[in-house]
Amino acid sequence: MKSLVVEEGGKLSFAELPQPGYGECQALVKLKSCGVCNGTDMKLIHGTFKNFDTYPAVLGHEGVGEVVEVGSRVESFQKGDLVLLPFLEQGANGYEPGWGAFSEYAVVGDWKAYVKAGKGPGTPEFSESYYAQTVIRKEDKIDAVGAAMVITFREVLSAIRRFGMKENETAVVFGTGPVGLCFIRFLKLLGLSTVIAVDIHEEKIRQAKKMGADIALNSTIADVKQEVRKLFPEGVDYVVDAVGLNQLILQAMELIRYNGKICCYGISPKLGMDLDWSQAPYNWDLHFVQWPSKKEEGEAHHQIMAWINMGVLDPYDFISDVMPFEEAVKAFEKVEAREPGLKKIVIKF
Repeated sequence: MKSLVVEEGGKLSFAELPQPGYGECQALVKLKSCGVCNGTDMKLIHGTFKNFDTYPAVLGHEGVGEVVEVGSRVESFQKGDLVLLPFLEQGANGYEPGWGAFSEYAVVGDWKAYVKAGKGPGTPEFSESYYAQTVIRKEDKIDAVGAAMVITFREVLSAIRRFGMKENETAVVFGTGPVGLCFIRFLKLLGLSTVIAVDIHEEKIRQAKKMGADIALNSTIADVKQEVRKLFPEGVDYVVDAVGLNQLILQAMELIRYNGKICCYGISPKLGMDLDWSQAPYNWDLHFVQWPSKKEEGEAHHQIMAWINMGVLDPYDFISDVMPFEEAVKAFEKVEAREPGLKKIVIKF
C-alpha cells in the first residue's frame, strides 16, 4: 500500500508499505479521507514535536475509513461501516507510525471486544485510542470528507470540558485557524456570554465573526488589552492560546480576571520560557491541554454529532481545500506557505 512518510530533516515522500495485519478484536480499514493537522503534523515534519524522534515516520492522525475486514471477536464494527481514527499500530520496512493514517489501509480496535477477551485497560494489548475509534451512523448527516473534521471537533470539545468553561462566562481566543475557529464556535454553542477572537489577518477575523465571535480584533491594529479591559474592567474568565506561542501566555496575564485561567491548547515548538507574572492577578491558573485523552474524545462524540445533525455545526465551514491523496505533499506545501484563506485541508483517497 502507499503511505505518506517524513524523513528526519522534514522531507516528505510516498513509500510502499505492507498492508497492516489485524487481530481478533480489530478491523481492517480502507482510508477514505484524512485531515492535515496544521499543528501536530507540521511539528512532526519540522522535528519539534515533544518526545517524538522515531524517523522516518508515517504521518496522519485524522483519518476516516471504511471497514473492509473484521476480526473474529469484533462486535462493534461491520463491513461497510464508516469509522473514525484508524491508525497503524506497528512499523514496517523501517518506517514507524506517526499515527500513520495517510495510508491506504489502517486498523481500528473494538474496545468492548478487548474487554470481553480479558485484554482491557491496563493490559499491553489495549490502546486508549480504541475508545475514540467510533462508527459514523448511516443516519448521521455527514460524509467521509466532513467526518475528518469531527476528529478535530472532538479534540477541541474535550479540551473545553477539561478547561472547565461554562455558560455565561467570558473568553478571549488567540488564533483563528481551524482549531481557534472550533473554540469560538463551540464556546458560543455552549452559552458563553462573550467570546473575543484575536488574530493578525483580516480574512481570519472575518471567519471568526462568521463562527459567532462577539468581537474580533486584529492585533496589528487594535490594542487588545485596552479593548478587552474597556469591555471587562476586571478581566475575562479565560484566555485560550490556540496558536502555540509562548508570548501569548504573557499577553494573556493582562487580560484575565482574579481567579481567571490561561488555557494553552496550541503546542509551542519552544518548550521553555521566562514567566513574568507581574501583570497577572494575584490568583490565576495556567492550564495546558496538549495531549487529548482519546477516552474523553470518544465521550465528546455524541455532542458533536448532535450539533451536526441539528444543523448548527457544519464541518465544511472549517474546510478550505479537499485534495487527492496523490497531492498530499502539495497540501503540506500549502500549509507551510500559510496561503491566504487556508483553513483545514482534507486529503481524499
